[in-house]
Amino acid sequence: MSERDFELVITRKDIVADGVHRLTFARRDGADLPVWEPGAHVDLHFTSNGVDYVRQYSLCGQTTDRQHWQVAVRLASDGRGGSAHIHEGVAEGDTIRVSSPRNNFPLVAAKRYLFIAGGIGITPILPMLTNVCEAGADWRLFYCGRSAESMAFIDDVVAIGGDRVSLHESDASGQADLNTLIAQADPDTVLYCCGPEPMLNAIDDSCASWSSDRVHYERFSARADGSIDEDTEFEVEFARSGIVATVPPGCSILDKAEELGVDIDSSCQEGVCGSCETRVISGTPDHRDSVLSPKERAAGKTIMVCVSRSCSSRLVLDA
Repeated sequence: MSERDFELVITRKDIVADGVHRLTFARRDGADLPVWEPGAHVDLHFTSNGVDYVRQYSLCGQTTDRQHWQVAVRLASDGRGGSAHIHEGVAEGDTIRVSSPRNNFPLVAAKRYLFIAGGIGITPILPMLTNVCEAGADWRLFYCGRSAESMAFIDDVVAIGGDRVSLHESDASGQADLNTLIAQADPDTVLYCCGPEPMLNAIDDSCASWSSDRVHYERFSARADGSIDEDTEFEVEFARSGIVATVPPGCSILDKAEELGVDIDSSCQEGVCGSCETRVISGTPDHRDSVLSPKERAAGKTIMVCVSRSCSSRLVLDA
């Protein structure tokens, strides 16, 4: 087990919406857990039917609660079995391996916020609402889902924000008009969005004229990018390990590192979680992740080695 991981006990498992279970974790000895900031997520490690799973979930509890972490998990009918195991295969009192929090969706300081959540996308945004209230910032939340029964934490967000919160039930009211909502935002507004990929793509189109530092996304899955070129062969040097290798088409940098015994943390292997982020010493990365901002991509100082490749013939990494 990594030094960044904890064996935690599930102290509570409850239903917070149709198809959504919340898990509360604590150390068995009651000791404090590491601090975290709004937007952070953890990895859950478990085995189901002989298959090892690692799944990322946003922390949705209170950042001031040092004894507990909470996540909410929606049952995915078309998933690969991870959410089904959490819904049906774990119970209060069970122990589960949980990673230390990582944050690819940090809350930046701003005068005004527009939060848009789709379905279970409310989870990373929920602790942000408490934070912006305490900071005295102006904010609005637009929370959409199929129906109120399927939308977790409605009572919580309404209790926090009152009339700052707008709820949209698509089964009753049709598709939300996100374009108009975004068009009404003033230039001081910073946008935070989390939800299914079609919703985020629509928001991306509506915010095409916004500067990149005003738009922040948390994605459930890798972003489809039609601009990605075919894989080409390149050379990678793992500088600290003193190893140079060729990465052929169809093989990731992470695959090559694992083959050669170079130790790089990894989790999702889809360019979503950020655990495999590695410092670039020289070379030009071909970024294919859904974590780095446009500014971070342009700087080329780090790379997600599970999916990204190299635009240059040689890439030197701090690994």
